[in-house]
Amino acid sequence: MTTIPDSSALTGWRKSSYSNGEGAVCVEVVDGIPGVLPVRDSKNPHGPALAFGTGAWTAFVNEVKHGDDS
Repeated sequence: MTTIPDSSALTGWRKSSYSNGEGAVCVEVVDGIPGVLPVRDSKNPHGPALAFGTGAWTAFVNEVKHGDDS
C-alpha cells in the first residue's frame, strides 16, 4: 500500500455501491489503473488516497464479504 498525497489529480472516481446515498460514509475508487486500486474518502476529494495492489484489495473485499466473525 502506498499513499497518493493529492488524489484530485486522478479522474474517474466512483462511489461504493454500499454508500448510504446521503453524502456520508462514502468510499471512492478509481478503476482502470493496472495493478493498483486507489481508494479515498469522498468527503475529502483533495486529500490523500491509499493505493492498494489489486490482489490485496480483492483479498480484503473477499474477507469482508465472507470472513469469519469470531
